[in-house]
Amino acid sequence: MCKRFCIFDTMKKFVLFIIFFTAILISTSSMAQEKNPYRDSVIQFNGVVMTADSLRGIGSASIIVEGKGRGTISSPDGVFSIAVLKGDRITFSCMGFKNYSIAIPKDLKENQYTWIQLLVTDTVYLPATILKPRPTREQFERDFVNNKVPDDLYEIARKNTDESQRRVLIASLPRDGREAVNYQLRQQANKYYYNGQVPPMNILNPAAWADFIKAWKRGDFKSKN
Repeated sequence: MCKRFCIFDTMKKFVLFIIFFTAILISTSSMAQEKNPYRDSVIQFNGVVMTADSLRGIGSASIIVEGKGRGTISSPDGVFSIAVLKGDRITFSCMGFKNYSIAIPKDLKENQYTWIQLLVTDTVYLPATILKPRPTREQFERDFVNNKVPDDLYEIARKNTDESQRRVLIASLPRDGREAVNYQLRQQANKYYYNGQVPPMNILNPAAWADFIKAWKRGDFKSKN
């Protein structure tokens, strides 16, 4: 009889412990919800930005969350997707179209919201341009002959590959990072190669003299003033 009573008392304590532990979990969960009221307010906002007249997707359209400093752009087909909060205000904008703003519903039940935005073409009025002819034919011929026509691509390429032009560029332009590093590495390699011995004298080196004569003929030692 005593053994049965002890088992019953143990089961009673275990049931009370389960009830107490469940109450603690429920109270903790409710407190967490009260501390973080926006826990379920994040939704995935996606859709398509299209033209209102032809229903074609608008690429690179800006979808901005007002007051939050963030946003996204639409794909070449006009598709977009961004995480927002319930109640956020979204602005759609693109060059050549009028801006449009919408508000995400605050009472949204799902965690996704799909929207198709149609943008209307924005008309821009430019100042008038008046075209006037030359007063006389002689003045037109004079201006036509003296007008400087820009070089075509072939002429530009020919000037860029001209030897004298390349010499001027080589003499005036500084070394870039790759050339400077390669020069430094060559200097260090020469230093380590002759480490512990006297470096050779190039005054008796035929190859050095040949390089000197070629540089002298090219005009490398001429004054740049």
